[in-house]
Amino acid sequence: MKTSCIQPALLATLLVTACTGPREESAESTPPFDFREVGEASGLTTVMACGGENLRQILETNGGGLGLIDYDKDMDLDLFIANGATLEDPTAGPGSSLWNNDGHGRFSRVTQQAGIHLDHWAMGVTVGDVDGNGWDDLYVTCWGPNVLLLNRGDGTFMDATEQAGVGDERWGTGAVLGDFDADGDLDLYCVNYLAFDPGAPPPRVRHKTVEVMGGPHGLPPQDDVYYENTGGGIFRDRTLASGCGSAQPSYGLNAIAADLDNDGHTDIYVGNDSMANYLFRGHGDGTFEEIGQQTGAASNIDGSGQATMGIALADVNGNGYPDLLSTNFANDTNTLHLNTGRSFFDDHTRQWGLGIISRPFLGWSCGFFDFDHDGDEDLLLFNGHVYPEASMDAMDSNYRQPPLLFERREERFHRVDPDATSSWLSQEHVDRTAVFGDLDGDADIDVIIGERWGPVRMLRNENPPGAARPVLIALEDTGRGNHRGIGSRIVIRACRQTWTRWIVSGGGFQSSSAHHAHLALPAGCTTMTVDITWPGGETQHLEDLQLGEELLVRIPRQVRE
Repeated sequence: MKTSCIQPALLATLLVTACTGPREESAESTPPFDFREVGEASGLTTVMACGGENLRQILETNGGGLGLIDYDKDMDLDLFIANGATLEDPTAGPGSSLWNNDGHGRFSRVTQQAGIHLDHWAMGVTVGDVDGNGWDDLYVTCWGPNVLLLNRGDGTFMDATEQAGVGDERWGTGAVLGDFDADGDLDLYCVNYLAFDPGAPPPRVRHKTVEVMGGPHGLPPQDDVYYENTGGGIFRDRTLASGCGSAQPSYGLNAIAADLDNDGHTDIYVGNDSMANYLFRGHGDGTFEEIGQQTGAASNIDGSGQATMGIALADVNGNGYPDLLSTNFANDTNTLHLNTGRSFFDDHTRQWGLGIISRPFLGWSCGFFDFDHDGDEDLLLFNGHVYPEASMDAMDSNYRQPPLLFERREERFHRVDPDATSSWLSQEHVDRTAVFGDLDGDADIDVIIGERWGPVRMLRNENPPGAARPVLIALEDTGRGNHRGIGSRIVIRACRQTWTRWIVSGGGFQSSSAHHAHLALPAGCTTMTVDITWPGGETQHLEDLQLGEELLVRIPRQVRE
């Protein structure tokens, strides 16, 4: 990958990855979206185990998590897979694994070389440099206890769970990192689900006249936990003192951390199963206020709590504020909450074409990205039921389900016809998680998907940019510990257009996608102006940044005395 370093007066670290030029496009043969399922050519020859192949108990439903991490600092995205175990032996599964990317989207297993030995029931993963040594670490949620893997910087990891004080023993699902107290290091919020004993599962229940496994109703929900980083990757439990403990115990499944009100402080949105969601407004000092109900973010337009699995964030309506999409249970709709900018979220699911079309599907991971390089962000969702007994006759929803790809056209999303793109869009799976990022070095967005008790699959984005120029922006907060700018807001202006992006932690489902902002610049754009709001509210302005042919451009961060 070609790189260069620009040295303006500003001294923050900005990585800009751009395609060197448009590929030739054949109007006759190129579909509007051209993803190719790579198969074994990706090198990802593994199964995401989670219990048994035949789903029997609620512990087996979630599948595992995926994390994109440049663990060796070779400027490409490697992959961590949080894998499960079995009901017969919940503490000895096939093991979580680490996969090295050769820079072209081909992976090789390096778990043993990395010193990773995580064999108990892992659920999710979040990525970030928690000890401030400049190398990204892995925090893995589990069906107790959770695990912190610190990156030594030599290609190996060490289990630092005990010394860090973050080995929560409950059923962990999603987790997010963020500099919630503006002291320069990454704090940690862990989502917990429910108390469950594999040896004493709840009795089976009836759903739409069909007998299915029991839960979550009738099982005790659990409190989430918030950890303050006191420095060097040592944490203390500040759940009650932070205000996060003000929320009632819930069936928590997922979370996303971002500045949701553009005040310079990182907030946390928590997706709960069969209950109202939580929105914790961050005050920037490590304290929070739960404002889900009064802001409209807790429920859909009917005031009903849903069963939120996946979360995606984007500025859908173009007002410069982040909007939220949640995926939910079958026979319900996914929900699009538009952010009005006045501390209120309004359900606009139906108006944007995302309501009734989602009802037969049980949604999991999701993401907003400009997959077709036309200047706006499209939407990709992955689906799969939790009841093997599900069928259209019995439940108005099938067990195995295809993904949903939506193209953005003006102020509405339109489902892409499976016959108009590659065959993967019509294939049915029991998908759970997905991560998004540039895996092959061409600055477009590829996808890795984890299917419950199925293969880990890679979709390579082969869509030619035509006249557009895909660009990736990654932030590095050198010297402060927040080495990926997690929680930052980025406003890009070029060719009389404006894009707003956020560097988030979490989202998707139980996973960590690339900490990059992605956009496609119009033809002829050779410069862009970038405004960054860092966690804590500090701002930085980059005027008329020149875009050459380099794949990677570095700009050191502004340092203020």
